[in-house]
Amino acid sequence: MRVTFASESVTEGHPDKICDKISDSVLDAALALDPQARVACETLVTENLTVITGEVSESVLDRLDVEAIARQAIRDIGYIFPDIGFCADTCEVLVRMKPQSPDIAQGVVGQGLFKERGAGDQGMMFGYATNEGRRNDIDTEFMPTPIALAHRLTRRLAEVRKQGIVPHLYPDGKAQVAVEYENGVPVGIANLVISTHHSRQLSLRDLRALLIEHVIAPVIPERLLPREVLARERDKLDSTVIFINPTGAFLVGGPKADAGLTGRKIIVDTYGGMGRHGGGAFSGKDPSKVDRSAAYMARYIAKNVVAAELADVCEVQIAYVIGHARPVSVRVETRHPTVPEHEISRVIQEVFDMRPAAIIEHLDLLRPIYTATAAYGHFGRPEFPWEATNRVAELQQALR
Repeated sequence: MRVTFASESVTEGHPDKICDKISDSVLDAALALDPQARVACETLVTENLTVITGEVSESVLDRLDVEAIARQAIRDIGYIFPDIGFCADTCEVLVRMKPQSPDIAQGVVGQGLFKERGAGDQGMMFGYATNEGRRNDIDTEFMPTPIALAHRLTRRLAEVRKQGIVPHLYPDGKAQVAVEYENGVPVGIANLVISTHHSRQLSLRDLRALLIEHVIAPVIPERLLPREVLARERDKLDSTVIFINPTGAFLVGGPKADAGLTGRKIIVDTYGGMGRHGGGAFSGKDPSKVDRSAAYMARYIAKNVVAAELADVCEVQIAYVIGHARPVSVRVETRHPTVPEHEISRVIQEVFDMRPAAIIEHLDLLRPIYTATAAYGHFGRPEFPWEATNRVAELQQALR
């Protein structure tokens, strides 16, 4: 039986992702000054306006030039054109940062009811991994195929813009990929969408041809989307297989068209909807916030379980109470496990230390590494420490 599942990704120039990058850039700047800094930074953008607020440790509060950090982040994305309604050098920037609440701080540093460094908030976090790509010889880094391909499309869209391969593009854009599955294995592309902001100098017909040639063809495996299909689709403006700017025009974009907020793309940031989400966003939060660090740990655990061939799919849920170090709940669900699921749950809790301080130490999270996470997903990218599969042998040994 065939089923279809779709996921979307957005470029770094999408209004919400502008905000994520600014917030994570502030976080990285704070960690560069003080690795123990506490940061919770929120950003809003709209036409010619950026607003930055939140909390930060007093040790760095007066040393952060938040406005300069924001303008550089906007510039790096590519908003350097004064005539499109949002520009790094001309937009207004308002900053309202204040110190972190002492009530929260005492629980995080072990001075509250529980005398151990505790979680920075309550909540539940999920991690997910699947070997579906490997079963069809597609390297998706243990991620669901729809979100992996959607991220590759938006990353490639940014590359062709920055390198001038496709001219007259602006930073705002998004992609969506619907993958057909047969018995849990990806077998084809039902349809895909790319929407991208561009200037009037580029016609929709030319844009379509250029994106099929320079973005879709290099990214989507031919076994999922045959090249003869791409050739047929090149000039079909009314296609229902490959949609390019399907409203017919994307001449007004970025913050001029839509306001953006930090943390509004949590499904894009994780697994594209395949797997559950606890609701907490990542960007702008230092790793004492388990919304971020425990979600990274849950992915790390799930990926190692699948890499150890203990299951085809693994989802891990970890729940915390603010100020308390040890999780109050750990739940594991698998698909096609090779050993009993309760045994997988047991060895996970033997092998992995899920206390916030241990997560931070093991994954080395007190470094300014977070700006790079702000677009194209937090998972499935080998450069990040939570993507390592270095606990496989320990899991297998614990089972023996």
